[in-house]
Amino acid sequence: MPQPTRKDFENLLAFRVSLRRFQRWSEDQARAAGLTHVQHQLLVAVKGHPGSLPPTIGDLSEYLLQRHHSTVELVDRAEAGGLVRRIADARDARLVRVRLTAKAERILSELTPAHLTQLHSLAAVLDELVAGASG
Repeated sequence: MPQPTRKDFENLLAFRVSLRRFQRWSEDQARAAGLTHVQHQLLVAVKGHPGSLPPTIGDLSEYLLQRHHSTVELVDRAEAGGLVRRIADARDARLVRVRLTAKAERILSELTPAHLTQLHSLAAVLDELVAGASG
């Protein structure tokens, strides 16, 4: 692999700064909606979970890159705040699944359009950086 160039480092910096700006902006948006940024990530993880069944605590731990007990605590706080509810798995009583409440659905419907717009902007920056790095 060739030695990274100055331009490579400039591209990495530009991407990291863009990514961090998105993250900070997202945190501010979550706070304005009455959520912590981790609660917002939890809601997105529940809503974005593929398949017909709601995610398990284990699924959420993987999505959020957290230890199981940390996710349990996060779900506890979100449940106390009326954002999620736990449901028993119909097939395996050892599993707990997490479902969004109507309150969480409303909050996500308010936050998501602007997040998608910002994400498209971030993707454009990444596309530009990749094109510049390969050209």
